[in-house]
Amino acid sequence: MAFESLQPKLLLLAAALLALFTMAAYTVYFERRISAWIQNRIGPNRVGPFGLLQPLADVLKLLFKEDIAPAAADRLLHRLAPMISVTAAVATIGVLPFAHNLILADVNIGILYILAITSLNVYGITLSGWASNSKYALLGGLRSSAQLISYEIAMGLAVLSVVVQSESLMTSQIVEAQAEIWNVLRNPLGFLIFLITAFAETNRLPFDLPEAEQELVAGYHTEYSSMKFGMFYVAEYMNVVLSSAVITTLFFGGYLVPFGHLFMSDLPAWARTGLEVLSFFGKTGFFVFVFIWVRWTIPRFKYNQLMRLGWVYLFPLAVLNLVLVALARMLF
Repeated sequence: MAFESLQPKLLLLAAALLALFTMAAYTVYFERRISAWIQNRIGPNRVGPFGLLQPLADVLKLLFKEDIAPAAADRLLHRLAPMISVTAAVATIGVLPFAHNLILADVNIGILYILAITSLNVYGITLSGWASNSKYALLGGLRSSAQLISYEIAMGLAVLSVVVQSESLMTSQIVEAQAEIWNVLRNPLGFLIFLITAFAETNRLPFDLPEAEQELVAGYHTEYSSMKFGMFYVAEYMNVVLSSAVITTLFFGGYLVPFGHLFMSDLPAWARTGLEVLSFFGKTGFFVFVFIWVRWTIPRFKYNQLMRLGWVYLFPLAVLNLVLVALARMLF
């Protein structure tokens, strides 16, 4: 009986993992197609129709590459670092609601869980730099630790402003609290701060200083090859997908269908669930496009500019936004 009660959760977990890995793989494909469109190029179009099998070809290529590690590297940590990055990316999906009552674990500290798990990513990047015994990789890891710690504070304050508005740490209740108006309209400054810090947390341009190829070769994963490099690569795109999903959940109504109150009540339960899942993934896909669009539009910051933005501008703005949201909540 216990196993039978777990079956729906196991099926949902399998479906969620399949969707996450598929979206991560095809985010790479769409990044290459969108960047080609922005730069007036063609992009991948040889493997399969319209190049749609290119992600599969990339995975096969990485699988057959030789796994090389530096002779003086710490072998255990060198193997462990990419596993930490992938695990931290995958674990976040457990508390995100895909539809009404369609969530793996609707825990009462869902937002704290997301912040705690995403903060583990810094260990994977820093350990990879340390274990490689390379000055370029080490500098990339140190840059990453400083960057992630700096921007996590502003991100946490932006999330806290949403918690104050929703009066709950549960992701499902945060979504339901946006039934009348989305948080992006009630808390636009919080959304802007969270969006900028999400770019920094995922090491995407213009914040990809930990892997700035001009001065660090490839940064923290310089000494990685084969599927170890592939794991870092997949983890980066998983983080892009999950950051987009978290933005959707916190600020854009999650699975709530725009104007759904006008027609959703007349639909059968399976149709409502299907529309909510499509709404959630549609919004998530839009923000994945935004991540790609910004990467190929804005040049990389210098490191002093990156740190100044985090501490001099975003941190005070996040504190001010939290105070204003709290005052508004008390008065109105």
